[in-house]
Amino acid sequence: MMGTSGNRHGEHPQRTPAYGVVMIIVALAAAITVSYVGPVWLRFTVYIAAVVTIAVGFVFTLRDYST
Repeated sequence: MMGTSGNRHGEHPQRTPAYGVVMIIVALAAAITVSYVGPVWLRFTVYIAAVVTIAVGFVFTLRDYST
């Protein structure tokens, strides 16, 4: 392949951190939304899912691209 820098066609190196930020924002928005409405079981379910999603989002956002 001529002129490739190791990335697939159309793949930008900053795409993964952007996905991580979006995951964090969506998880926080979901947690804030259910804190005002919804039954208690739904709140706990969303809070747990939000914690997991935020953790994965931080890993995506803070990945080391020096290699």
